[in-house]
Amino acid sequence: MAEVINMPRLSDTMEEGTVATWLKKVGDKIEEGDILAEIETDKATMEFESFHEGTLLYIGIKEGETTKVDELLAIIGEEGEDISALIDGGNSDKKEETSKADASAEAESSDSGNEEETPKAETPKEETSNELPEGVTVVTMPRLSDTMEEGTVATWLKKEGDIVEEGDILAEIETDKATMEFESFQAGTLLYIGLQEGETAKVDSLLAIIGPEGTDGKAIAKNFKSEGSEKKEEAPKKADATVAPKKEAASAPIKEERKEVSATASSTSTDASRVFVSPLAKKMAEEKGINLSEVKGSGENGRVIKRDIENFTPGATSPATAGKFVPTGQEDFDEKPNSQMRKVIAKRLAESKFTAPHYYLNVELDMTNAIAFREQFNSIPDTKISYNDMIVKACALALKLHPQVNSQWYADKMRLNNHVHIGVAVAVEDGLVVPVVKFANEQSLPQIGAAVKDFAKRSRNKKLTPQEMEGSTFTVSNLGMFGIESFTSIINQPNSAILSVGAIIEKPVVKNGQIVVGHTMKLSLACDHRTVDGATGAEFLQTLRGFIENPVTMLV
Repeated sequence: MAEVINMPRLSDTMEEGTVATWLKKVGDKIEEGDILAEIETDKATMEFESFHEGTLLYIGIKEGETTKVDELLAIIGEEGEDISALIDGGNSDKKEETSKADASAEAESSDSGNEEETPKAETPKEETSNELPEGVTVVTMPRLSDTMEEGTVATWLKKEGDIVEEGDILAEIETDKATMEFESFQAGTLLYIGLQEGETAKVDSLLAIIGPEGTDGKAIAKNFKSEGSEKKEEAPKKADATVAPKKEAASAPIKEERKEVSATASSTSTDASRVFVSPLAKKMAEEKGINLSEVKGSGENGRVIKRDIENFTPGATSPATAGKFVPTGQEDFDEKPNSQMRKVIAKRLAESKFTAPHYYLNVELDMTNAIAFREQFNSIPDTKISYNDMIVKACALALKLHPQVNSQWYADKMRLNNHVHIGVAVAVEDGLVVPVVKFANEQSLPQIGAAVKDFAKRSRNKKLTPQEMEGSTFTVSNLGMFGIESFTSIINQPNSAILSVGAIIEKPVVKNGQIVVGHTMKLSLACDHRTVDGATGAEFLQTLRGFIENPVTMLV
């Protein structure tokens, strides 16, 4: 899908920008971290990098042209993608603003003869320009990407009282897309820090105050906050307007020689010892423990970008890496599209987990009698039952005695089922299916065993019909055969409960005051609290324990 790139706000007071140079042309492939263009702001000419990958499909502002912040700058998408609607939308907005600007100009021209009669019209601007002491600048949270709404101070590189030179890095700001270095466009003393490390604020919120040494930064910050709130009430649509401009801003002449510095000063710092690197590449290098001085950049002017970090292979140990662990592995992965089964599983389980208030009841059963019972039962010719078959049968009989657990929740009613249909979870290659043993309480153990075995075989061959996977009133999920001792499951809605079955474990147990070798199995019952209260679930497990620990009772 095409991404619209708007003119970014690259400084705290920037209202419009001029494209000095395009470093990419229409049709070029764009990687995340590539420099798209050099943008001339009100304070410097800065590199603007892409946060998207794709093909440069459209350039909206030519070299030398100027446009306001948030206007259409370029479009990146897939080659051949139709972007006519995006282009038309951007142009119509510009035409509308242009017509409004022309109308405003005509209005000012027609009123020019009345300037002497209304000399107080400029008074608010004069009052605003006198709000700050001489030489003091309020630094606000900058908009460092085209979609940035708020920023987090990751690290302060200066502290209150430090001398700040123009171009010094003040802080590292975490945006919605990257962590970027933010440099100062003013010189002076850092009088006040408005956001501590780890704190988040919206764009244009107070970040810091710079001015002459000895100035009371806290008092200025207090006034800034109160004035900012008043301005939001008076003019909520002017969020991008400069809240506290410098006194000399209106009359100061524009310098012809502009110092070219980057919004990410790590890439174009005046310090020759610094490595030219994009914010994304820098963050990746830190995560991988890569020394940037060893990486050769393939970007513009030798800049280290994302692909350089991804393709970097550490060489022999150098002085810079001596004594340090240097990762040598290669990150790799395979992707495969989600199957329709996986999509349905994800959708249904997410709905269940986040709509049904789950709680869990856990018990540990003595399986001594169950083991002996199964051995005797399987001694009958042509008969073979599993522990899972015994659990399904025991659940079916217990559910008949506790219909509240055999219930289903609907928006306007609760259904207490008189029949017992037990879903048996079966793992398959693409996920999980739950065939249903209908009227399980009325079937014998061999019948349940035959049905479950048949379901499992046909499930793996994808031969089950939709009707065979519908209508369950309760579900059993067994991972004991994988050696899992205990786990919890997500309820298969609209059912009210699901039983998780662990492995039979041989361990020391206490019987009649003596420690002996025993065999136990852990069960976990997940219940929907809307239909099954804690006591109800506990009573069901108590009945279930009776059937499993004394399996002969299932035959009575």
